[in-house]
Amino acid sequence: MNRSINTLFMLMSLDGKISNGASDNLDVDKDWKNIEGLKEGLYQYYDIEQTTDLFSLITGKVMAKIGVNEKTVMPNKTEVTFIIIDNKPHLTENGIRYFSHLSKETIIVTTNKNYSNYNYSNVSIIYYENNIDFLDLFICLKRDYDATNVTIQSGGTLNGLFLRERLIDYVNIVIAPVLVGGKDTPTLIDGLTILNEKELDKLGILKLDECRVLEGSYINVKYKVIK
Repeated sequence: MNRSINTLFMLMSLDGKISNGASDNLDVDKDWKNIEGLKEGLYQYYDIEQTTDLFSLITGKVMAKIGVNEKTVMPNKTEVTFIIIDNKPHLTENGIRYFSHLSKETIIVTTNKNYSNYNYSNVSIIYYENNIDFLDLFICLKRDYDATNVTIQSGGTLNGLFLRERLIDYVNIVIAPVLVGGKDTPTLIDGLTILNEKELDKLGILKLDECRVLEGSYINVKYKVIK
């Protein structure tokens, strides 16, 4: 394969929600650690996260939401390379500085020509005109950055795009013992909706690799995407 092998790794509710609601003020990382029945087993998600690939694809929007732009204490460096999708941009200079301290390398992927790498030696930018070509991106990541395996931790809309473009090879999900509900609440896979039978070939058909019951009624399921 001439592109990276990609694993979608997420924390979600039993009904597939990756947020507590439609407001940016609501966040599972922030909120679930304070909720009885959820906080007790939540640590297992972060333990599993430590075993994922050393190339991690995330979004600037989510990182801004969790407050990296406001960080005043810089983190210790890790061996992880972060691939950050950020067109707006959502990250400020301080947010980029935070990732330059945290990561082995930070790769900003954007269509915004005004984005600056702020002169950090371990920060690079991949530009695309108009729209990001994600197949080309994953080919580029493997060819130019030796990213043979990438963990995807993005939002439902981008996850949906990866699904429709057949860019997800494995799924690794931690299911929390909670029902969230809400038709406007982001789910694991959002984006374009299938409207007729001719589009059923866009479904992601899965084969179960592993299912583990964790502490506190959490479950970890792993699938291979076979179609």
